[in-house]
Amino acid sequence: MSFDYINALLKKPTTRTPIWVMRQAGRYLPEYRASRKKAGDFMALCKNPNLACEVTMQPIDRFDLDAAILFSDILTIPDAMGLGLYFSEGEGPKFKNPLQNLADIEKLPTYINDDLSYVFDGVSTIKKALSGRIPLIGFSGSPWTLATYMLEGGSSKTFANSKKILFNEPKSLHLLLDKLTNSVIEYLNQQILSGADSVMVFDTWGGVLSKQNYLDFSLKYMAKIVKGVKAQHPNIPITLFSKNGGKHLSHIADTGCDGVGIDWTVELDDAQAQVGERLAIQGNLDPAVLYATPEIIEREVKKILAQFKGDTGHIFNLGHGITPDIDPENMQVLVDCVHKFSQDYR
Repeated sequence: MSFDYINALLKKPTTRTPIWVMRQAGRYLPEYRASRKKAGDFMALCKNPNLACEVTMQPIDRFDLDAAILFSDILTIPDAMGLGLYFSEGEGPKFKNPLQNLADIEKLPTYINDDLSYVFDGVSTIKKALSGRIPLIGFSGSPWTLATYMLEGGSSKTFANSKKILFNEPKSLHLLLDKLTNSVIEYLNQQILSGADSVMVFDTWGGVLSKQNYLDFSLKYMAKIVKGVKAQHPNIPITLFSKNGGKHLSHIADTGCDGVGIDWTVELDDAQAQVGERLAIQGNLDPAVLYATPEIIEREVKKILAQFKGDTGHIFNLGHGITPDIDPENMQVLVDCVHKFSQDYR
């Protein structure tokens, strides 16, 4: 197995700067679109372990990536809790049964892994297909992010329902976040038992909170997840990613995680200044750079490589997921540039 990704997370020596990309298995790849058409819809693709393996492996077979990431969705936990996840074309995820009140929160099941067996089967199937080539990343959404979808019934621009309960009924929100945290811990631990070599928590909507609310309603629960996973699997690296969370990096480092993901709104050297030597940093090319020419992609890759100080502890990634209209050839340019030039900046 190529250990550069794991070693970078643990700040051990690497042969090169490792790279993987958020949403690296996705609609920008024609082979993914064919697999999704074969499945019928997105959730059918997620819930079929063989097809989930197929699409996870597509970017691995096409590009020289240093890690694979489980093909799934961050909303599998709320779906297993009975909220009825579905996807409307062009509108993103929605729930048939969003949470309306405290009684709905109290009724949520406390153990749901039995209903998520398709995820764990997918992990073990992918692990076998990788044959030790590169590590496999498992993941979950953060409790705060999951809660927003469950309360809003889908995506939101204002997060009105979530913030109403935050300010008016904080005890109810904490109850929901506690339940979700326990479920995420069990979910990630089972992914690890099924073969995941590291895990990541995606806090997509942590950046919509004020600093104190972020600490109280998002980071507090991610810290519990780190503790809960490390209690069972102390040697498995954990990465936390809060979109638009660059101002919170020193607090994120305090959780005991191994790596922190950053988006393009914070410079890599500024991130290093906040976290010091405590943990690895993942990021942070603006996904829109992949619309540019190969020469510009090379220039922007070199800028990021030049910002990082040290021989290890950096995992190159986009600052968020690759967008569906990207030319796969530009993804090839990105991966090749990172590997070609990383030694020049170490």
